[in-house]
Amino acid sequence: MLHRYDWSESSLILEVFTRHHGRIALVAKGAKRPSSNFRPVLLPLQPLQLNYGGDAEIRTLKGAEWMGGHVMPTGEALLSGYYINELLLRLLARDDAHEALFDAYAGVVQVLAGDHAGAQAATQAAALRAFELLLLREVGLLPSLDAQTLTLEPLVADARYTLVPEAGLRLAGEDEAALAGADWQSLQGVLDDRAPFTATLREIATMNAGSNSALRNQLRALLNYHCGVSTLRTRQMMRDLQAL
Repeated sequence: MLHRYDWSESSLILEVFTRHHGRIALVAKGAKRPSSNFRPVLLPLQPLQLNYGGDAEIRTLKGAEWMGGHVMPTGEALLSGYYINELLLRLLARDDAHEALFDAYAGVVQVLAGDHAGAQAATQAAALRAFELLLLREVGLLPSLDAQTLTLEPLVADARYTLVPEAGLRLAGEDEAALAGADWQSLQGVLDDRAPFTATLREIATMNAGSNSALRNQLRALLNYHCGVSTLRTRQMMRDLQAL
């Protein structure tokens, strides 16, 4: 479940991400009642088996079962989970299946639900970058990362390139966030892997701190541009909490 809205005094409208049908909207009638079987099950970032019917834009939820597998993320990991949910809500059209992206979503949630201490924080950050890349590619907003977008010239391994909205990959200026051509080429290679989420996570986890920061900033700018906002709500919430 990506999000839920109140609908009448006792029911909810749910936005859910399914493997075979993409993002769909469901009405959970009576879900807010204390006696409802839906109440303990309809939680975000949890694997669910859903039974629903109807052919309207908003279908009717008939049954929901928790599939187990991991606990609910907590703390910053929970906010990161809400962040990827917000990305899906903003960038995915309804009733458009993305099975590879669904598998990547399941993978990043598994990482966020793990141990949150020590080196795991770096793994979580790498998982978020991997998911962002795969999401942008799935919805057609990520150019090929092994050539300059406008000229189609191959990348020079030790030259610096930046990823910008509408222009794609181009040579970077001195003060721009950028990665070496070799890094972009490596990312393209792992995105084409048979298990792209795991391969991309591993590749990003091996990057140095400077490259990770540059990749994060470029992806954040690209996502904000295509989401039509200067800052996503969940990102602003993280900043506010860190300020406190």
